[in-house]
Amino acid sequence: MKIKFYGTRGAIPVCDRGFLEFGGNTTSIKITRDNGRVAIIDAGTGIRNLGKDLIKEGFHQNELFIGFSHFHWDHIQGFPFFKCAYDSQMVINILAMGKDREIKNLEDIFREQMKAEYFPISLEKMGARCNFLQIKENDLRINDATVRVIKQNHPGDSFGYRLEDNDKSLVVCTDIEHGESVNQDIVAFCKDADLLVHDGQYTKEELLTRRGWGHSSYDQAIEVAEQAGVKKLIITHHDPEHNDVFLSKMEKACQARFSNCMLAREGMEITI
Repeated sequence: MKIKFYGTRGAIPVCDRGFLEFGGNTTSIKITRDNGRVAIIDAGTGIRNLGKDLIKEGFHQNELFIGFSHFHWDHIQGFPFFKCAYDSQMVINILAMGKDREIKNLEDIFREQMKAEYFPISLEKMGARCNFLQIKENDLRINDATVRVIKQNHPGDSFGYRLEDNDKSLVVCTDIEHGESVNQDIVAFCKDADLLVHDGQYTKEELLTRRGWGHSSYDQAIEVAEQAGVKKLIITHHDPEHNDVFLSKMEKACQARFSNCMLAREGMEITI
């Protein structure tokens, strides 16, 4: 599996000279399986460049899955700018898994943000056929891969994803708040993963004044990785106030504790 980060920022995109190394786009992750098939997690502003790259690479897959952790703006706001969604030959499966998802109408979430008051092109006129899949299960088989989800503590709820394919495992747990100690259900969910991508928006000091905001500290991300015995940790969902200088310093501190750890950068690609 190859994992490429197209959006690493949390809450809101940032565009400033001091944010170029780690990136300013909000969350979107491309996953390329061994058989060449592509899937995506979340459609923050990073999905714009993701789509442009797919077209440049000669992307010819006629069906594409986009799994969503949740539907806050920073995780859906790039979808109207996703070029593949304007291809009339494309089928896009918008996936929301989880027994406890509280979504009345998944399609309405995307239709609403593309109303004429907000965007000049309606969902119906994009071109691709969108299937809105609300699956009330925590496990799913997709093209010989296993996808599992787990409910996370976040305002309005969010879900972590675990993808297992060809004896490799990827876990993405973003927009998650653990509380006073790390959630042991999350630790079990991440157990022995080849790669864990985990929310680390705050320092432990910042977290003290941001309880209830739905995010984790760098220390908590590392603690999950340590307890779960994961092979590699990537910390993402960077706070919009944290510039490159700050994040570089935090990355060194994290690596001093967990050596196989990096902070996510836009364009970074990891093979497991």
